[in-house]
Amino acid sequence: MALPFARSADFALDKDAGKPCPNLRDDHRCGIHARLRQSGFTGCTVYDCFGAGQKVSQVTFGGQDWRTGPPDRARRVFDVFPVVRQLHELLWYLTEALALPAARPVHAELRRALTDTERLTDGSPEELAALDVAAHRQRVNVLLLRTSELVRAGTRGKKKNRRNADLMGARLRGADLSGADLRGAYLIAADLTGADLRGADLIGADLRDADLTDADLTGAFFLTQPQLTAARGSAGTRLPGSVSHPVHWTAGT
Repeated sequence: MALPFARSADFALDKDAGKPCPNLRDDHRCGIHARLRQSGFTGCTVYDCFGAGQKVSQVTFGGQDWRTGPPDRARRVFDVFPVVRQLHELLWYLTEALALPAARPVHAELRRALTDTERLTDGSPEELAALDVAAHRQRVNVLLLRTSELVRAGTRGKKKNRRNADLMGARLRGADLSGADLRGAYLIAADLTGADLRGADLIGADLRDADLTDADLTGAFFLTQPQLTAARGSAGTRLPGSVSHPVHWTAGT
């Protein structure tokens, strides 16, 4: 309901923000959840709000239904949701950073940032709507960058810098990208078959339709489940413990 999407390879139709998806049922469930991929809604299968939807609906607005009550309730809910979604994503990254032993020199700062971010998520609808979430993201990003430097420093060999690189459709079969900085890299439909991505920073990397068959992502960090679900892989793809093999991956594909 809250977010827009455009007709593309990820979505079968256009939908404006604040407008209901035609597949939304009266009980708030998806009418085609069991066949989203076959129906052209792959984008829905890889989306994750990191718990922000539950927080906004059950805590921020106390379980109030946006379909009932004052006419402006839905608008207020939809204004707040993208803010909380960003905060919850930051909580995920900060929690992962705190689990990385190499980042111990900044653990104290990371814990403070985690506490501050959690406090912000508990704000009132008015406070959340007025929050400069971009500024907060920037402050947290400084710590995440430092975390990346500390973790990747432990990887032997020369570390490739591919931050924000356009690697769409790139032929990277068997490439040595261990310890690489791939923050924000465009890896859409890239061939990463058998590539070495151990200890790589994958925060914000676009892995849609990337082929990770038999690739080694052991120790890769800041890799979210939605990123992985958007890619292709196999039973032979080695992953960090923070994520799992998507159900649509099959052996040898």
